[in-house]
Amino acid sequence: MLAVDAETFDIAGPLAHYAEHGYARLGRLLDAEGLETLRERADDLMLGRVSYPGFFWQMDAPSGRYEDAPLGLGWQGPSLDYRKLEKLEKDPRFLAWMENPLFERIARMLIPGDIRLYRAILFHKGQRGGSELPWHQDGGKLWGLTKDPELQLWTALDDAPLDGGCVEVVPGSHRWGLATPLGGVVPPDQVAARGADGLKVPLPVEAGEVLLLHNYVWHRSSPSRTGSRRRGFSACYMSADTRCVRKKKAPRDFFPLFRSR
Repeated sequence: MLAVDAETFDIAGPLAHYAEHGYARLGRLLDAEGLETLRERADDLMLGRVSYPGFFWQMDAPSGRYEDAPLGLGWQGPSLDYRKLEKLEKDPRFLAWMENPLFERIARMLIPGDIRLYRAILFHKGQRGGSELPWHQDGGKLWGLTKDPELQLWTALDDAPLDGGCVEVVPGSHRWGLATPLGGVVPPDQVAARGADGLKVPLPVEAGEVLLLHNYVWHRSSPSRTGSRRRGFSACYMSADTRCVRKKKAPRDFFPLFRSR
């Protein structure tokens, strides 16, 4: 599925940019065949042609408002209006992509020892445009972990141009730490105080391109205005030493990806 050679591809430059700015572009890494394979499987899952026990679905909000997205409903029948699919490590096609040797090289540069998966998730904006995702961080007490992960690899399965729901970031915001102990959505007063809207950098991508994202970097995305779908696949990697400490439900076990050599 890789469009580049995993051993010779230069990762030093992107990793330096990631360390300084909280994000980096890796270019087009997913080849045409792999792209079609993952697109097909994403639709298989949305339309119920493929299913796995314990899978997670979230339908989009008709209003396009993030806060209106329904919670806890799960599978609502075949539809291309799902906003989010999670537990994609259960699918062999998506698992093969997140375990590719280049991603392993990158992960091993940043995470010592054995490496596990926090989550593998598809974010979808349908033809109607999807929902706005406000400024947020992927960490904090909300995640229920002994230590927040730092590494996400985000793969575009469709073009995401400037008006097509592309990811936007505030460069360097990962160095600010958590906006709140809880994590998640950044409160509006902090967005205003930091001038986030004036500092934002949009990251338009073509299908097959991959982004490196630090979990703490402020990021968001707007609805797509192109009339075309936008699917982005995000895999979050972390140390196998990380433990789930949530109290309301049984602690989670995390999927093993790479064992130390």
